[in-house]
Amino acid sequence: MLILQGIIFIVGYILISLEEKIKLNKTAIALIIGVLCWLCCLFLIPIQSLNSILSEHLSSIAEILFFLLSAMVIVELIDVHDGFFVITTKIKTANGAFFIILISVLSFFISSIIDNLTTAIVMVSLIRKIITNKQTLLFIASLIIIASNAGGAWSPLGDVTTTMLWIQGQISALAIIKSIFLPSFVSLIIPILWIIFKTKKHEFESIHQKIDSKIPAFERNTMLIAGLSVFILVPVFKFLTSLPPYLGMILGLGIIWLISEILHHQKDTAEREKLSASYALSRIDSSSILFFLGILLAVSALETSHLLKLVSTFLNQSITSPLTLATLFGIISAFLDNVPLVAAAMAMYDLSIYPVDHPFWLLLAFTAGTGGSILIIGSAAGVAVMGMVKIDFLWYLKNISLPTLIGFLMGVLTFIILN
Repeated sequence: MLILQGIIFIVGYILISLEEKIKLNKTAIALIIGVLCWLCCLFLIPIQSLNSILSEHLSSIAEILFFLLSAMVIVELIDVHDGFFVITTKIKTANGAFFIILISVLSFFISSIIDNLTTAIVMVSLIRKIITNKQTLLFIASLIIIASNAGGAWSPLGDVTTTMLWIQGQISALAIIKSIFLPSFVSLIIPILWIIFKTKKHEFESIHQKIDSKIPAFERNTMLIAGLSVFILVPVFKFLTSLPPYLGMILGLGIIWLISEILHHQKDTAEREKLSASYALSRIDSSSILFFLGILLAVSALETSHLLKLVSTFLNQSITSPLTLATLFGIISAFLDNVPLVAAAMAMYDLSIYPVDHPFWLLLAFTAGTGGSILIIGSAAGVAVMGMVKIDFLWYLKNISLPTLIGFLMGVLTFIILN
């Protein structure tokens, strides 16, 4: 039965990775393999014990899902109020190299506060209005993917996998920022220099976007400042109260929700509806939430059956260095989704093997977050931008993958030197 469970997971994993080719929704596949893997556990563990174990795992999974759901609604509330225009319209330059650096740095820092996927979408939406040269657009859109993933890696809020490690207690917020900020930034240097070189012949237009929005500036600024403040204060909430981070994010959502109601309480119903939290909730990517549910259910089933323990034993015998192991996970994340990879690592190596803030967990947060940039299909941000500006897989592989891989390895080397 262990073999069957492993086959179900691997086949499902392959189908998820080939979503664009086979046109089968990865969320549906994830939900199916999640339940099938638990059905296999029926033949290995008595049903009474199994129900208890499942409830424990579901409690941990729910923490992650509620955190992500609340964060997504806050981001959408900022967006429906055109809050991100406040950032994007401040970009004024005609210098190509400076523009590339500015876009990279903005993506790097914004993604540490909101998630890397949202950052990539916002920044690519901006440059599409500015850059007319197709090749230049492809290069800078690719750099936004790299910068967004790098920025998400050093923050407990910036990437789903880092959030998972933080919520489950493998890393602390302060440790991840201190240990991963510099490696993440270093991983950007080679891609930035490479793309400046590749686009130096193109003249950039003078950049000054006029906001086309009916939302008053006061409301835009209020929602942006309030939303970003909530994200920044969530780690503070956890530090002061020792309560799980998802409670801080839920509290933040409630506060932002109230602020939006107060701002619009005098408007008519139709106008207020398009600026409400209910409308923002309808805009979130709910299929992503269900995808994480399916994947985390499947991984927890593999943990319950002790299949992951067998895999971890094999890896420990084959690879003795935890830093090498974490780097390997990062390379694999270029080919496979990093969420199940990190979930599997968390299940294989509990805190008795690698305690809180062990270099393995810290480096894993970096490699899983940035390794996905090596290939266009290796991250959610990459897949989203791939669809937005029609980046071809082979074009990215030929033009972007090598400098990204070098940057990734430089980041790993920086982490090893620092630690």
